[in-house]
This record gives sequence, structure tokens and C-alpha cells, in this order.
Amino acid sequence: MDFVVVVNKEINRTSRDIVNDLNKILGTKRIGHTGTLDPIATGVLVVCVGKYTKLVNLLTSLDKEYIATIKLGVKTDTLDITGNVIEEQTFNVDKELVINTLNTFLGKSIQEVPAYSAVKINGKKLYEYARNNEEIELPKRTITVNSIELLEFKDDLITFKVNVSKGTYIRSLIQDICTKLGTVGTMSSLIRTKQGMFDIENSYKLESIKNNNYKKFNVKELFNYEIRELTEEEYFRVKNGNYINVEMDDQLVILTYNGLDIAIYEIKNNIAKPYIML
Repeated sequence: MDFVVVVNKEINRTSRDIVNDLNKILGTKRIGHTGTLDPIATGVLVVCVGKYTKLVNLLTSLDKEYIATIKLGVKTDTLDITGNVIEEQTFNVDKELVINTLNTFLGKSIQEVPAYSAVKINGKKLYEYARNNEEIELPKRTITVNSIELLEFKDDLITFKVNVSKGTYIRSLIQDICTKLGTVGTMSSLIRTKQGMFDIENSYKLESIKNNNYKKFNVKELFNYEIRELTEEEYFRVKNGNYINVEMDDQLVILTYNGLDIAIYEIKNNIAKPYIML
């Protein structure tokens, strides 16, 4: 019961809902997802089961790809179509302007975290402040947009594909795009199509998982790390969290013993130390 599965999340479900369902389907509470999707969003939700929950942070850090749609002329308090309308504007936007504006977001930039998010400030989630109409300075993050492409522009709807770094809020990106376009807008749909090596074509609905029709990824398939089989002496050192001497370049390496995954170690100056114990 130690593996990673790629769920195709349905709309109007929270990421926590998916984990709760999997707790029942798989018969274990040791489950964690690797990147929250809002209820309005669908698509790739990478889930770790059993001892692989120790990989959550590593998998969460992977770049993610989305297809998002903007509805121009309307702004909501949540920055998506489920929220309350707080502003409406006319707009004068053409396809060339949209393409040029999208391209200005390539590379690193500073993004403000949306008010309706689960980020904590002083032990309290931002959406709790927002629901109580309490004002608080929203934190800012450095994000990276690796690629961005217009897919369709029709009437008041802009659909684009974007690949971004960990921690990027597409709702906030859309708000910044609309500001540069000289109007307001809100996210009307969002699909996560990729996370690292995982793509939506190889993801599974909960019904398929319930029917035991899905792929289980092991650690050797998840990362392009070198695999090293331990000697018996090394195994007992690693099992106790001790370093081992290896003649390898600086890198992460998967350590195995008798075919079992034991740990991921980090190598520096031919010394391998614990990175993640499995």
C-alpha cells in the first residue's frame, strides 16, 4: 500500500474531498495530495499513499501546467466565477493585444496571493479573514512562468495554456493579465493538465480507482534518479539514518535493498546523507 496515483479531479470537489474518498476506497488514512486544486478546477491531482506520503513535498515542488479561461469585464471577490461580482468594466481587447500581454508574463515575477486562499497568516487562513471582512496585507511570492500560449479568444472569453512553478495562483495570474489588458476579468474554468511527468491522459477518476482500474507509480518511476543497491552493511547504516560513502557525483539517489525502496539520499563530496527515508 505504498504508491503514487494520479487522480483526475472532478469539478465542485475539494482536494480534501478527494483524499477523504480515497481513505475509504483504499482503506487507509495515510494519504496526502501534492497541490491543492480549487473546487472549480479539474484535472491532475497527484496523490501519495502509505510511506510515499513522505514524498509529498518533493512532488508538490514540480512545475504544473494548466488550461484556464478568463471571462473579461467582470471581477469577483474570489477571483473566479463562483464569487460575488465586485466590479464590472467594458473592454476593448483584440487577439494581438492578448498574445503580446500573455508573453509579458514569461519568466520570474512577483505575485500577490489571493484573499480567498488557504495560506496562513498568524495561524489563520486568508479566506477566514476574507469571510469575516477583516483587512490584512496579502503576502507576495516570486513565481516563474515557463511557457504561456493563447488557445482561443472569442467574445468575452480568453483560453490559454500555461506552465508555472510551484505556488503559482492562476486566479492571481489572471487578475494581473486583465490589469495589463486595461480591464477586469475572472477565472471561469481551470484544468490542471500536467504536474511534472504526470499528465491528464494518464489520470484516473475515483470510480476507476474504486474498481481497481488504475496505475500505481513506485519511486523508481517517479524520479529520474540513479538507483543503487545497498550491501548488507550499508543497509543497516541507512536503516538507522546514517551516512554512507559512495563514489558518485553530487545528486539524489534511490537506495534499495533486496529490491525494496529504502531511502532517497543526497550525495555531496562522495558522502551520501538522508534526504527522504521510505
